[in-house]
This record gives sequence, structure tokens and C-alpha cells, in this order.
Amino acid sequence: PVDRDINVATEEGQLLVTRPTEQKRHKAMHGLYRSLLNNAIDGVSNGLEKKLELVGVGYKATMAGTILELALGYSHNIFLAL
Repeated sequence: PVDRDINVATEEGQLLVTRPTEQKRHKAMHGLYRSLLNNAIDGVSNGLEKKLELVGVGYKATMAGTILELALGYSHNIFLAL
């Protein structure tokens, strides 16, 4: 549900989010709904992607099929099914 003061319309194949005034609340709601719509469209278009960055000496990560094996300095390796 979109805030009652925020208007969302399609125009020439694009979504247009508008606010009625320059009040602080309207600006905040405008930014919120613009970001939510952008993230939803991006998620549908590109799918979910997560990046893992290992920083440090002695850390190692390997992929075997859909299993991620992490060597992080514990007494055992950690296996994650992706």
C-alpha cells in the first residue's frame, strides 16, 4: 500500500512517483517509495546477487558445485549449500 499523499503512475513505459508539496514528510515518503519501487524492479530484472569478500591472511573459500567451503581459521571448515 502506497501512502495516500504519494501518487504512482505509469507514463511512457516508466513509473512516475510524485508528491503534492515540498513538506518534509512528503519528501521522505517520496524518497521511500521511489527506493522501494526501484529495488523491487531491480530484484525482478537482475535477480538476487550476494558478494562475499574475505579479508585477512589464511582465509580460503572454494566452490564445489553448489557447496561453498569456507576455511576461516576454526578447527573445522564451514560448508554452505547455495
